[in-house]
Amino acid sequence: MVDWQWQAFEELGGAQLYQVLALRQQVFVLEQQCLYQDMDDHDQAAWHLQAWRSVDGKRQLAAYLRCLAPGAKYTEMSLGRVLTAPSARGTGIGRQLLEQGIARAARQYPGHAIRIGAQLYLERFYQSFGFVTVGAPYDEDGIMHIDMLRAASAS
Repeated sequence: MVDWQWQAFEELGGAQLYQVLALRQQVFVLEQQCLYQDMDDHDQAAWHLQAWRSVDGKRQLAAYLRCLAPGAKYTEMSLGRVLTAPSARGTGIGRQLLEQGIARAARQYPGHAIRIGAQLYLERFYQSFGFVTVGAPYDEDGIMHIDMLRAASAS
C-alpha cells in the first residue's frame, strides 16, 4: 500500500524534507554520478508529490517528484526531480507516480501544459503519458536530456 502526499514546501516536516533530499542525492548525485547543485531554490515554490510505503514497519519514501507553477521555471508548469527509490523499482510505482503527478498538477494548475526536461533514455516512458519531444537532445550535467511537452488537453 502506498500513501501519496501532495504538499507545498511549507507543509513538509523536517523529517520528510530530509528523506526527500537524501533520496534525491542518492539517485541523482551518487547513483548517476552527477555532481550538481540539487537544491536549486525551486523547492520552496514547488508542490511535492511523495509516495510513502511501509517496509519492515518503517516508513520509507518510495517515489517523488516536484511540480512548479507556470512561469516559475518555464512558461508552462513543470514536473521535475522525478525518481523512484532503488528498493521500489520494478514495482510499477514510477508509472503510478507520473499518473498521480500529472493528475494533481492538472488540478493545481488547470488549463496549463506540462514541460519536463527528461533524461533521454526515458523519452519513450514519458511519451506513454502523452509527452511529445520538443527540440534536440542536450547535455545537462553530463547526462543527455530532452525537453518534452504535454498539452493541457491530453489525457
